[in-house]
Amino acid sequence: MSHLNNINNDYLRYTNCWEDADLLLDALQINQGDRVLSIGSAGDNCFSLLCEAPDLVVAVDVNQAQLALIELKKAAIKHLDHSSFLELLGFSPSKRRDALFQLIMPELSPKTRMFWQDNTELIEQGLIHQGKFEKYFELYRNKVLPLIHSSNVIDTLFESKSSSSQKGFYSRKWNNLRWRGLFKIFFSKFIMGRLGRDPQFLTEVELPVGDFIYNQAANHLSSKSCQQNFFLDYILRGSFNIRLPHYAREENFYKIKSNIDKLEIRLGYAQEIAEEYKGLNKFNLSNIFEYMSKEVFQSVVTKLASLTKKESRFAYWNLMVPRELSSAVNSLEKVNFNYTNDNGFFYSSFNLNIKL
Repeated sequence: MSHLNNINNDYLRYTNCWEDADLLLDALQINQGDRVLSIGSAGDNCFSLLCEAPDLVVAVDVNQAQLALIELKKAAIKHLDHSSFLELLGFSPSKRRDALFQLIMPELSPKTRMFWQDNTELIEQGLIHQGKFEKYFELYRNKVLPLIHSSNVIDTLFESKSSSSQKGFYSRKWNNLRWRGLFKIFFSKFIMGRLGRDPQFLTEVELPVGDFIYNQAANHLSSKSCQQNFFLDYILRGSFNIRLPHYAREENFYKIKSNIDKLEIRLGYAQEIAEEYKGLNKFNLSNIFEYMSKEVFQSVVTKLASLTKKESRFAYWNLMVPRELSSAVNSLEKVNFNYTNDNGFFYSSFNLNIKL
């Protein structure tokens, strides 16, 4: 995978998925009998896919640490009740995370068990806060944001108000010189590449990163939809108080629990793992194409298309690198999928393709 072969894959990059599972499920239309391949990341959206009782979900990632996280979350869902699950993961306060880990530890593979025994402090401090990307947000929230806005102003951003009032609040109270300047610096390609994401992930990015993310944030924070955005709530206030992510909501947790044994966890690249499974027909590809050269992108999409049958569905996000599957392979058709809101407001587009 060209420059991606040089990336360090032995630590936690993400401990939450930052892609909207509600949107993903609307697009993929999971049914009983479906066989799904999903990029692993922190596992959240892989679990959400289990809500609709497919025959199989294969979580695939090249990062062994991410797979250890998914395996731990899987064991927690399988063996804990909802309240204990929220405690262990760090969604709610707890003084018994080590004890809860001991309950699920026998379910883990020896390699995963060793990983977590070597990293017990990550569990004790609340796993959902421990990824490199989450630490990047924490640094912004604790060190930069207080230089721009008070906690009262931040809370007011989320208060219920009309569309015009939200737009006016953003323009008059939020979008000041310090917000614009410090935001663009902190979310620049240089800073993000060193503190938030691996610089190799930004190799294909040609646009000004800070300006792009600022414009995405401006569009969202000046709209009513930001008032209920649980991702934004976490980024600015450090917790999921507005709403839990899809897989962690109680009404979804027990659906996932009933289907948890249908999840398989695999190390490798998506196209390589897909070749090992027959009948895969639904794909959550996250934003993996963001990191690929045009040549690698062409090769991967061609391979995935060749392995799938008619009416298979492929969902993925673009962030700062435009990629379109149908432009790479004629047998894939772009679907004009209409959606009103993506809580992952920083993405430039959500895309759905169907195999002809």
